[in-house]
Amino acid sequence: MTQPFATAVDAAGRALVDPNLYSNERRLHSGLAVLRSRAPVHWVEVDGYRPFWAVTRHSDVLHIERNHDLFHNAPRPILRTAAQDLLEQADGGAFRTLVHMDDPDHSVFRAVGAAWFRSRSLQELRPRLAELAKRYVDGMADAEGGCDFVTDVAVRYPLYVILALLGLPEADFGWVLKLTKELFGGEDPEFQRGSGASVHTTFVDLWRYFSDVIADRRANPSGDLASEIAHAKVHGRPLTRSEMISYYILVATAGHETTSSSMAGGLNALIEYPDQLARLQDDRQLLTPAVEEMIRWVSPVKSFMRTATKDCQIRGIKIRAGEALLLSYPSANRDEDVFESAFRFDVGRTPNRHLAFGFGAHYCMGASLARLELGALFAELIPRLKSIERSGEPECTSSTFVGGLKHLPIRYVLRA
Repeated sequence: MTQPFATAVDAAGRALVDPNLYSNERRLHSGLAVLRSRAPVHWVEVDGYRPFWAVTRHSDVLHIERNHDLFHNAPRPILRTAAQDLLEQADGGAFRTLVHMDDPDHSVFRAVGAAWFRSRSLQELRPRLAELAKRYVDGMADAEGGCDFVTDVAVRYPLYVILALLGLPEADFGWVLKLTKELFGGEDPEFQRGSGASVHTTFVDLWRYFSDVIADRRANPSGDLASEIAHAKVHGRPLTRSEMISYYILVATAGHETTSSSMAGGLNALIEYPDQLARLQDDRQLLTPAVEEMIRWVSPVKSFMRTATKDCQIRGIKIRAGEALLLSYPSANRDEDVFESAFRFDVGRTPNRHLAFGFGAHYCMGASLARLELGALFAELIPRLKSIERSGEPECTSSTFVGGLKHLPIRYVLRA
C-alpha cells in the first residue's frame, strides 16, 4: 500500500526539474499539491542534477527566507543542471548578481540601486506610467479588436519602463527584449537561438552591449540608473566591470520579465473569471488587492535555491550543512493553510500574504515598481473594456526559473 504513495511523491518531486512542467499549470499544481500534502520537505534525486530538498509549504519557504544567515543563496542560487553548475564555477563568478550574493556583499551591492526602486522615489514616475499605459491601451484599440496581449503589450510596457530608468535608447529595446527572452526562456524551444547556441552566447552579447554602456556613462554621466551603477563604489572601491555588467543584466532582464508575466497572467485570470472582472469594473477600489492577487496567481518566479550553512531541521527532517533546498513559490502561494480557497482567483483577497516577491533580505528590489506598473495598466484598461475573450489558446514558457504566458491571443471591444 505504500508503493503508490512513494511513487506519486517521487514523481512529483522529480518533475520539478522539467521545464515543460511549468508550461502546464494543471499538471504543475497537481504535483505541487501532492508534495504539500504528503511530503512538504522532500528529497529529490534526478539524473543530471545535484540532489536537493523540495520545499513546498508557505510557512517553510517563509522560514528559510527569514533565516538568510542559516540558508545562503551561494553557491547554487537557481536550479541548474550539474553541468551548468560546473560551467559557472569555471567562469570564476564572472556573472554574479544580487541573486548570487549573501552578506556582507549582498547588502552593500543592493544599496547601489535600491534608492531608485523605493516607493517614495517612484512616485514621480506615476504620471509617466499612466501616459505609457494609455499609449499601449490605445494601441490595443488601434489593433481593431484583436492582438496577442503578451507580445504586443505585456512584454513591451515593463521593458520600456525599466530601460528608461537605465537611460537606454528606445531603439535598443527590441534587442534587449530578444536577449532577455533567450536568457530566461532558454529552456523553451521558441526562444532558443538554435545552431548549437547556448545561454552563454546570450551572456556574451549582453556583456558586449553593457560594456559600451559603461564606457559611455563613465565619459558622459547622465543622471540615470546606468550612470549610478557606472560610478558606484562598494567596500570603498569602484565596481569592477564584471560587477557593473552583472548589475545591468539583473536590472534590465529581471526588472521587466517578472512584471510582464504577472501582467499577462493577470489579464488571463480576469478572462477566466468574468465575475471578478465585473467586480473590478464596478469597484475601482479593488484595483490594489487585485494587483496583489494577480501576482500571487501567476507567481512568475518559479523557484530559488538555498544552501544550508549548518545542520538544521525543517518539519523534523534533518537538513545537513551543504545540502540545497528548492523553494517553490507557485506552491507556497497556493498553500491551503494560508490562503482560503487558494485556487480561486479573488480580486478582493485580503489579506494576501503571497511570497511572489520573496521575503527578508532578498525581498525583490523592484516590487514597488512592479505594483505601480500593473496598477497603471489595469487602471487604464479595465474602465475601457466593453468585452474581452481569448481568441486562441494561451501558451506558457517552459522554464524552471522565471516565466509565465508567452502568448495570449485575445478579442475585445474597447471604449474610446
